[in-house]
Amino acid sequence: MLKSLKPFIPYIIGSIAIVVGIVTTMLFYYSEELSRVLSSMPIVPRETGTYSAPPVPTIGTNETKLTIPNEWSMNVFAKGLDNPRVIITDPGGTVLSSITAKGTVVALPDDNADGSADSTIVVAKGLNDPHGLAFVCNPECLLYIAESHRVGEYNYNTQTKKATFIRTVANLPDGGRHFTRTLLPLPAQYITHLLVSVGSSCDACEESDSRRASILDIDLTSLSPNAKPFNQGLRNAVFMTTQPGTDQIWTTEMGRDFLGNDLPPDEVNIIESGKNYGWPYCYGKNIRDPRVGFASIECDEQTYTAPHIEIPAHSAPLGLAFAPHDEAGGWPEDYWNNLFVAYHGSWNRDVPTGYKIVRYILDEHGNVTDTQDFITGFINKDNIVTGRPAGILIQSGGVMYVTDDNAGVIYRLSTQPPKKEGGVIVPDPKVETPVSGQSVKSPLMVKGSAPGNWYFEASFPIELKDEKGTTLVKVPVQAKGDWMTTNYVPFEISLPFSVKVKQKGTLILHKDNPSGLSENEQSIEIPIVLEP
Repeated sequence: MLKSLKPFIPYIIGSIAIVVGIVTTMLFYYSEELSRVLSSMPIVPRETGTYSAPPVPTIGTNETKLTIPNEWSMNVFAKGLDNPRVIITDPGGTVLSSITAKGTVVALPDDNADGSADSTIVVAKGLNDPHGLAFVCNPECLLYIAESHRVGEYNYNTQTKKATFIRTVANLPDGGRHFTRTLLPLPAQYITHLLVSVGSSCDACEESDSRRASILDIDLTSLSPNAKPFNQGLRNAVFMTTQPGTDQIWTTEMGRDFLGNDLPPDEVNIIESGKNYGWPYCYGKNIRDPRVGFASIECDEQTYTAPHIEIPAHSAPLGLAFAPHDEAGGWPEDYWNNLFVAYHGSWNRDVPTGYKIVRYILDEHGNVTDTQDFITGFINKDNIVTGRPAGILIQSGGVMYVTDDNAGVIYRLSTQPPKKEGGVIVPDPKVETPVSGQSVKSPLMVKGSAPGNWYFEASFPIELKDEKGTTLVKVPVQAKGDWMTTNYVPFEISLPFSVKVKQKGTLILHKDNPSGLSENEQSIEIPIVLEP
């Protein structure tokens, strides 16, 4: 039989070689295709908790050593919170935070104004991965909480800090790779419309649900719980904010994984209705991702909007906030309108990156002129992670709060530490007018806000002296609102005076001190020029 096959052996060997070559080529090709498919497959959703896979061990907050600018001070405002994320204030000024991993929202009152929370009050519990928080006042203030599967509307009691569920205003696609939902009242329609961000269900894929990888618009006047796409192409826009002085909506955006250490860049986008921001087909400055969709798709500028700011890949930007134009003091002028972004930190990278708060210095058109690290130290020189910044809350008076969902704490930063008198910290008032050195004529308009503990029976004394120290007028200024609080309460008063010649003068605000004790005395003086 072998003899009969001998003439055909060369042909048989040649055929085997061809088959082997074909099989080898197919295996190579399909291994490449398999890696592409695997890179875009959805991650199996977790039932609860925050998605993270830090590549290095973590240490508790006692080992965290953070670095901040010299002119700032920082302390732990609240601790033991187990995954604090979004942070806002209620209508009375009390800090609220979503504790996503525990399914709760908590209030953190600071009744003695010492810069640390006095207690932790559960506002709402039993929630499904709560994240976004927002108040909408018309005129009653309602609290909105974004869970993974819905946005709920709640009555909120500013005295007890308790929320009572009213209704669902929007149903959302639940679970998936990205399950945190964030809220922002639509600036142009603050009272009636609320935006909610919904991340993708996967790392990089074509979604079948148009509500995914988008920001949705909720019509609060609608009787049915629904939301419509406001824009699309945002893989995971976890946090949103509004730029002061404009109606522009800015959002952070995390790029896909598995494209290497340095691709794709993470982003900050300026959001407009109807725009598409590229995911899953485009990343960065409209660069095509060849692993997703048909090759015929082009990332042209007419179809896809490029990011406003590119951030180093895998930095995982989360919270963002703008420093205010703070005429009353607190925020130094060179910080006004700066953007701060929390880099939560990488997991899909050989050498970790992120783990810090970054300051973006912007020009009058919102373009970046400089970038500086603002808070560092959430990861040490040995790449051991001790914290992961998440949410940012900025207030006038030079105050910033930062949630750390890894260490379970909220930090408070300040440019002007409150005064300590008799063991009690009492911040100064913030005066908008007049400013130091201003020339004024009668009547002098004084306007600003003061902590509630400056008032007694809703007022505190305000005095105007001439250059000889003679009192020209001294009257009580009334609180314009509920003064039974440690938060800032507005005031405004007109002070008539009479001088014969132009001269130096002093405006003095006195903390009301009904006890008469010297340790409770506090005042601020503003030098001005008095004109006849």
